[in-house]
Amino acid sequence: MNARRQTLVEMIDQVRDIPIYHQSIEQGFFPILEKPEIARGFPDNWMTPRLAEALKIGEAEFVLSTGTNHARMQIIRPPFFLLKSYYQLWSEHPDIAVTWQQNCQRVSITTVLATEHVARLNARKRGTEPRALPSLEERRLDSRTLYLNLRLDPALWERDDVERMLDEMTVVQREHPLGAYHLDCDSYHLAHLVRKTLDQGSWQRFPKPASIIHAYEYTPKNVQRFLQQHFDCPIIDLFGSTELGYLYYSDRHGRYWPYLDKMHLELIPVEEGSTIYSIIVSSLRNPYMPLIRYRSGDCAETVDGSPDPLRIRRFCGRERELLRLEHGGVLSQAALDDWISDATPSIFLYQLHLKTPRQARLLYTTFDNRPVDPTVARELRQRSLEVAGLECVLEHREHIAIGKSGKYAWLVRESEMTGQGDA
Repeated sequence: MNARRQTLVEMIDQVRDIPIYHQSIEQGFFPILEKPEIARGFPDNWMTPRLAEALKIGEAEFVLSTGTNHARMQIIRPPFFLLKSYYQLWSEHPDIAVTWQQNCQRVSITTVLATEHVARLNARKRGTEPRALPSLEERRLDSRTLYLNLRLDPALWERDDVERMLDEMTVVQREHPLGAYHLDCDSYHLAHLVRKTLDQGSWQRFPKPASIIHAYEYTPKNVQRFLQQHFDCPIIDLFGSTELGYLYYSDRHGRYWPYLDKMHLELIPVEEGSTIYSIIVSSLRNPYMPLIRYRSGDCAETVDGSPDPLRIRRFCGRERELLRLEHGGVLSQAALDDWISDATPSIFLYQLHLKTPRQARLLYTTFDNRPVDPTVARELRQRSLEVAGLECVLEHREHIAIGKSGKYAWLVRESEMTGQGDA
């Protein structure tokens, strides 16, 4: 893989004409670049003659970053910046490059917002308004990729939704000379679809993919385990963002590898003494909005607890969604996920509702729709009390609503009520 890392000195030489960096260059010091600072004075704080010309001729465009529980941010990038980053990784990945080389179609089962975005792009090309229920071709991003999901909440997919998606996947599979296709997904959405087909007796109709990538949000261990039980192909995770492209990829065994072309990474503890690190990225990959010491908002842990970005073992959630504990320390989504997956493989979705600094409710659904065994509930209550100082009550639910972004929030502070509560 092409993963040449840049030095900060090399990068600074290439951003001297960008207004947002003028003061840092004069002072000889680059503070960490936060999202609000990027937005302050946007887009003038990024404007150069080169960027102005690129915007004029369509080589650069304005887009919004994606968001779950954080504000969306306007950025400037080349058209299809993230898609090209995805395609390059897919084409070079040691476990799944073969499906790229075989010209497999990419079928994407992810947020409805992504589908709607593609439908809007295609409608704009035709000079029309997007239809409420766009056809399969109206959901095609390019010659290689099409999107399936037409509902916000995959838990509410009905039989007709499932049958339509299975039919569309089958069409794609049959068009390939080897009967192969590549499945791109949000892991939760794919798990919902598998469960629906099993419950409806149509699992045998599910066209088996030749490779799978999930790349949209944190994947819990139980979801990963569930997918591995049902698909006999490599399942790969990509880590990245709208503004950065992809930075790491997993292999089929779950180990992460850096993909830091034109990048430099720093890991900074989220608080003194912590082995959970905030990811600070310097990147020239986007030529129209190069980022120097940018806080991505994501957190990671390393194999040895050191701040070495080449030794990252997992990504453990968003920094803004860390739970800072009353007795000190922080709880990440990955830590809670460890407790849950260690206790039982049956929990599917979960959401920690914090009532007070010491009291919480853990809402959860299960793959078999049954509450967990009382011994499992006791183990999780004890773990949350001993480690986090939380008196936690477990509550089984048939449904946990997805957020407006089409992603799940793992932590809800009931005093703030984000609208991500139980349904």
